[in-house]
Amino acid sequence: MGAVLRSWSQAFGSQWHPRLLAMSVLPFLLALALWAVLLYLGLQPLIDYLHALFTEYDGFSRSSSLLTALGLATLKTVVVPLIAMLALLPLMILTALVFIGLVAMPLIGRHVGRRSFPQLEQRKGGSLLGSVGTAAGAMLIFIGLWLVTLPLYAFPPLAVATQALLWGWLTMRVMVYDALADYATPDERREILQRHRGRLLLIGVISGVAGALPGALWLGGVTAVVLFPFLAAASIWLYVLIFIFTGLWFAYYCLAALAQLRAAAPAALAE
Repeated sequence: MGAVLRSWSQAFGSQWHPRLLAMSVLPFLLALALWAVLLYLGLQPLIDYLHALFTEYDGFSRSSSLLTALGLATLKTVVVPLIAMLALLPLMILTALVFIGLVAMPLIGRHVGRRSFPQLEQRKGGSLLGSVGTAAGAMLIFIGLWLVTLPLYAFPPLAVATQALLWGWLTMRVMVYDALADYATPDERREILQRHRGRLLLIGVISGVAGALPGALWLGGVTAVVLFPFLAAASIWLYVLIFIFTGLWFAYYCLAALAQLRAAAPAALAE
């Protein structure tokens, strides 16, 4: 637990470095530009498609009865656009994650390595293609689970808790690879995952609590639908900031674990 807290403290201090604060601007602008185009071209067709499905399968009547029973009758008029918004949210997470991985994580790794682990050898066990592949594979699983758990948004506390758990698994899966890409070999990365899985998952789950906050912006019912463009931009910005802090936290923890692993190797050979 001491290593988890120590790496959190180091990440918190580094988060306010001017270079790292400036680093959040480019991924945010890239994701915002992409989603401005996608929403302009695809939001209304998605809503029309969902509306047709609801009409064909009597979804309005069923959702109306359910929402009334839950005391959420005001959502009956916006249930289709609200579902469209919630379905788009994991894709926004994907774009934020990909842009952070492409733009920010290499700089984060080098920043942490130079400042705190200058003697640590870079063995280049990862690659940009490997990072994208890891993120894409994890996101496919994440999106599937997200869609399955969409009905939990009728119970906001459960929705936030589920989002935090999903985020926790996702961040551990993706960030460990990115944090060690420049420094660890594949075997070293697997060894660290095996030895530190519990604490790495803990970091991911704690980060997942923060990762649930942007999703909470979308629970405002009619207000969320009306303010959707602004909430989308705010969510993307928050995800970028959270990903950068999470990347720093994983980088400090994983590079410290790698340094300990290599320091222990000569002693093990001597025995």
